[in-house]
Amino acid sequence: MANRAHRNPGHRSMHVLRKRGKTHRSTDRVPTAPSEVTRQVALVCDCLSLLRALPDKSVQLVLCDPPYNINVADWDTYSDYVSWASIWLREVERVLADTGNLVLFGGLQYQNEAGSGDLLTLLHHLRQHSALRLVNLIVWNYPNGVSAQRFFANRHEEIAWFGKTSMYYFDLDSVREPYDANRRALYLKDKRLRPDSVIKGRNPTNVWQLPRLSGHSKERVGHPTQKPAALIRRLLRALSPPGSHIVDLFAGSGITTRVAIEERRHSLCCDRDPMWKTYLSRQLAQLTAPPPYVLSDALGDALTVSGTAEAARTAGRRRTRTTSQ
Repeated sequence: MANRAHRNPGHRSMHVLRKRGKTHRSTDRVPTAPSEVTRQVALVCDCLSLLRALPDKSVQLVLCDPPYNINVADWDTYSDYVSWASIWLREVERVLADTGNLVLFGGLQYQNEAGSGDLLTLLHHLRQHSALRLVNLIVWNYPNGVSAQRFFANRHEEIAWFGKTSMYYFDLDSVREPYDANRRALYLKDKRLRPDSVIKGRNPTNVWQLPRLSGHSKERVGHPTQKPAALIRRLLRALSPPGSHIVDLFAGSGITTRVAIEERRHSLCCDRDPMWKTYLSRQLAQLTAPPPYVLSDALGDALTVSGTAEAARTAGRRRTRTTSQ
């Protein structure tokens, strides 16, 4: 069978760059400016209040785990879900840097009685009204969940990853899964495989087998739809460099702020539910010897953080132009 990569111009270009010792990694498109002290902004407000205060192209990664409109609480009921979501999605596209990424959590649970809040609806809307690029539809597969009698028990959730442009940031090496010693030794003997890739580990693929949080998990802070730290950590590492700026529009359990601290990213997180600040305090109590950070609850500090991001990018572009002259 013919190797289709041989007829793919993009693959051929990458092969040529590799032979010349030049990089083709998207990680090199983002100038990193890691900070010893990260800034974490935690706001009780509507997501639009935060988004409309941010400059254009000022954010590297936006995480959205929005209400699914399935009536699990007062904040999970919308008469016109798509009209509501379309407003903040448009603002997300505006604030994302050209190298930026959007992560959209959701389920494929559409039923008439469940409203119109599933991920399929939002994907269709973005296809029709947005220039964002769907890079991957990630399947989060978990072994634990609620049993069922009238249908197959659900054991997965979908995560849509969009890039702002074709220059989106992606760091595969930061999330590779190491091979065990026997498999690594076997693969290193295979002349068809690149030794450096074998040593780094395998691509985790777009099916992520990570357990959900059990009812007795030590990570639990009380939020009904809390995501595990391992899931958020993989997204932050792969889709943003250290020192970059993360926005979480539906902060919920506060897990994004906690992981941002541990991974040395700046974060701007908000939620309309005042209870999220209580969840956040429980998250911060779980930190063990964290890197230094500053926590603020002022919208003005969100502007300062995003302004710092824009300044870093501008400086990076200036350095690139100076080097090439």
